[in-house]
Amino acid sequence: MSRNSGTINSFVLTVSCESSPGIVAGVSSYLANSGCDIVELSQFDDKASGKFFMRVVFAFLPEVENTIESMRSGFVEIEDEFGLEWAMYEERRPSKVLIMVSKFDHCLDDLLYRHHKGELNIEITAVVSNHLDLRPMVEREGIRFVYLPVTKENKLSKEEELLNIVEETGTELVVLARYMQVLSDQLCEHLHGRAINIHHSFLPGFKGAKPYHQAFERGVKLIGATAHYVTAELDEGPIIEQSVQSVDHAYYPDDLVALGRDTETMALARAVKLHIEHRVFLSGNKTVIFK
Repeated sequence: MSRNSGTINSFVLTVSCESSPGIVAGVSSYLANSGCDIVELSQFDDKASGKFFMRVVFAFLPEVENTIESMRSGFVEIEDEFGLEWAMYEERRPSKVLIMVSKFDHCLDDLLYRHHKGELNIEITAVVSNHLDLRPMVEREGIRFVYLPVTKENKLSKEEELLNIVEETGTELVVLARYMQVLSDQLCEHLHGRAINIHHSFLPGFKGAKPYHQAFERGVKLIGATAHYVTAELDEGPIIEQSVQSVDHAYYPDDLVALGRDTETMALARAVKLHIEHRVFLSGNKTVIFK
């Protein structure tokens, strides 16, 4: 069930658990008895994993005096009954996002533009880079820029500095917007489920430098990009969004590179939006997404 929530101060409830009867009825009854109007409800019972996922958008009825704190406290009874993993969020509160970049600017530029236009409900806590190239772009927007040059010798200490920034700023999501450094296994584990990466979707083929030139030599007919959660398995984390476009013999390497930039920006922006709207659920090495 769904309708436009308009300017109502609404909240998002996310639920995952082992599949069992009565979950939807139990959650819906709790919300109704608490004076809430269900604005949107999506659910999925995964027969392959035996897991159940649900996302509910709700708002308090005008005559009801209630708070999200009391809703959270009371929901513990439903948690105990069904063994739920759950969270409640205020829908209009911006998510705190830290962006990591190297030298390529297209994904960062796109995210900054969407943020400026109000398309992404985020607060950018900082932009962290291992190069200084994009500092003017970031500081022009009045956003904190942090230079963390990484070498083999200082990698772990610089990652510790990064984690300190994440904790200090209350960052909820880290976005690797063409950050050209491999994160350590420890950092990947620490940021599990709250770090998103983008790369061209030729992988595991065409690794290394100039993948679009390699694709041109092979005469590919599709190019695209994949946005996924970061894991210790390089470029193999749970996929959130993919963007694909057809090409033909008339596309030379520079054309493929330009089109590749477009697919990367689109896939990354969509993935970030899905995540901050609490539409993405992790299910092993896959995702369940309510769009």
